[in-house]
Amino acid sequence: MLLVAESGSTKADWMLVDNGNETIFVTMGFNPYFHTKEDILHELNGNYDLTIIKDEVTELYFYGAGCSIPELNAIVKSSLSSYFTNALVKVDHDLKACAYACYSGLPEIACILGTGSNSCYFDGKNLSEAIPSVGHILGDEGSGSYFGKRILSDFLYKRLPAPMTEELEDLGLNKEVIVENVYMQPNANVYIASFMPILIRHKKLQYCQNVIKEGIRKFINIHVKCYDKYDETQVNFVGSMSYLLKEELKEICEEEGIELGKIIRKPLQNLVQFHLQQQQAS
Repeated sequence: MLLVAESGSTKADWMLVDNGNETIFVTMGFNPYFHTKEDILHELNGNYDLTIIKDEVTELYFYGAGCSIPELNAIVKSSLSSYFTNALVKVDHDLKACAYACYSGLPEIACILGTGSNSCYFDGKNLSEAIPSVGHILGDEGSGSYFGKRILSDFLYKRLPAPMTEELEDLGLNKEVIVENVYMQPNANVYIASFMPILIRHKKLQYCQNVIKEGIRKFINIHVKCYDKYDETQVNFVGSMSYLLKEELKEICEEEGIELGKIIRKPLQNLVQFHLQQQQAS
């Protein structure tokens, strides 16, 4: 049995392949910057569907946000190996999942716009990053956490349009609640990104259009134009933000001279096909 997982900071999508049959599972996302081995095992042990098949899985490929260095990978790998005891477990960065899912035979710039954001260059064999991801506090331009942070700060500064302000007030938000969740509770990036749907619901407002286009343009300038020949290379995107803001993304890419390729909301199916092709090739 082959099991492939693609995990952001908010949630993880899993697909089991067994004799040509595919089954999908969903758990919370596992990010080793925020989650311990105990956190991961608690979530896995609480998932009934995974518990049923865990001893039958023979290969597991897990691609996750935050899994960019060996020390962090080890946290996730140790957790998964303890749970899927009969599986060969491989853990890697979510950027690889993005690159593999988008790859169509030509060199690409592959981008993630989800809870966080990042980019890489992939030529079919080698993956490279021109600049690092610096997370939701210092970076993550164009992501759910980037837009969520803008919404919360403008709410507190009383700069939001009235319909958005009313929606946040109806949720019981005030300075005390926001500060508690952002500065004193775990998984602040996920909490901040959870307000992104408000931007989507009101995105026809001029305020929202300005914020959205500013964020996407900032991502393009920092995370795409950092690559040589960016204007001669197809640029692909995965993640919820790229899909939900695809009209604005297309507009900004055209204005910036970017050849926009694929926009994939959920890369899991493409990622599984990549691994199946690799198995057949070997």
